[in-house]
Amino acid sequence: MKDFASYTGPDGTREEWLDEARKFADGYAGKGENELLRDIYARAVEGKRNGTLTNEQIDAFYARFSPMLDGAKRKKLARIVERLKNM
Repeated sequence: MKDFASYTGPDGTREEWLDEARKFADGYAGKGENELLRDIYARAVEGKRNGTLTNEQIDAFYARFSPMLDGAKRKKLARIVERLKNM
């Protein structure tokens, strides 16, 4: 996933989804949580502003990636999702 626009959502097999998640995670190897969250937020803001990111896509992203996070990180991502959806 290079950006939110390329995120395909819940379609595809579990293996395709895991491959997509691994590629996403590999892009952030060695980077901190804050950098990851800042990048997600920046990409989403850009998508919302140029009309290429919908609230449905944001929800799909959250639904796919939140299970990989612990409770505290999931809550942080949920707060970001809500802010983005209310832009």
